[in-house]
Amino acid sequence: MPDRDAAWPWVRARLLARRRQEGVAVPPDVVVRTAVVTDSAAALPADFSAAFSGDGRLTVIPMPVMVGADIYGEGEDDISETIALALASGTSVKTSRPSPGQFEQAYRSAQQKGFEAVVSVHISSELSGTADAARLAATRVGIPVEVVDSRTVGMALGMAVQAGVRAAADGGDASAVAAAAAEQAARTKVYFYVPSLEQLRRGGRIGPAASLLGTMLAIKPILAVDGGRIVPLEKVRSAARAVARLEEIVASDAGARPASAVRLAVHHFGNPEEALSLSGRLAEALPQCPPAQTSSLPAVLAAHAGLGVLAVIVGEELTETDSLST
Repeated sequence: MPDRDAAWPWVRARLLARRRQEGVAVPPDVVVRTAVVTDSAAALPADFSAAFSGDGRLTVIPMPVMVGADIYGEGEDDISETIALALASGTSVKTSRPSPGQFEQAYRSAQQKGFEAVVSVHISSELSGTADAARLAATRVGIPVEVVDSRTVGMALGMAVQAGVRAAADGGDASAVAAAAAEQAARTKVYFYVPSLEQLRRGGRIGPAASLLGTMLAIKPILAVDGGRIVPLEKVRSAARAVARLEEIVASDAGARPASAVRLAVHHFGNPEEALSLSGRLAEALPQCPPAQTSSLPAVLAAHAGLGVLAVIVGEELTETDSLST
């Protein structure tokens, strides 16, 4: 069985503080019985991944990115600059799902390390075949595996994974861990702006008609992930107005949630200064919320969104009551 004392102090402290605040008895340290597997589209912070990967309770499967004839593994290769140059020069950039064999290896590794079950949380099945590959691998192993289609991407998926890891650290079984991840994903929204729809069209993430409309009329659409798919939210005539409207939408969403529970994340690709500026303005507009976590978009998502993307994730941290109600 995994070493129960290896739990990341941040998670354990948060769980204990939340229980004490809610008047719940604090039990002794628990043994983590459920491992969590995800894919690199989750955009997890490096320190979070490192804290949990050592003993196998969290495994991040790299998603392949193809630049021209070369194949790179997200997280295995430093490919951000390669992708940026390829996108700028018009070189073909494509992505693929991980192989079922990669998931099978991860599940078997969890079993060998003493875990009793695995919860595998992945990018929306509307955008990738990753969850299907995970389900196929689950039929090949002796350990129970529950696959969760998050119906989302980026740090929205990452927040779902973090909720699952926290539930596992609390001693939750596979059902409780999967429920926590699914509930977190359902409470999280993704809003984003891209200067050009061309990469989304090439990757089949939006239809050619929408791409043509944006190109011909110089429309700058604000997009969202809804029902697992990328959908147009609003059409704006200028880039400056699109970013301003993105801020307004995010502020409205976050402002309607409990201030103490709101979590924000900002993704970018090739435009870190713009993302930091956006994060700063959101902090001013939402002083009651913790500052947004700002990071580069994972390569597998940047390959489709293209250069200059700005994405904002609005999440809501689950409480003990929320977890029990799922």
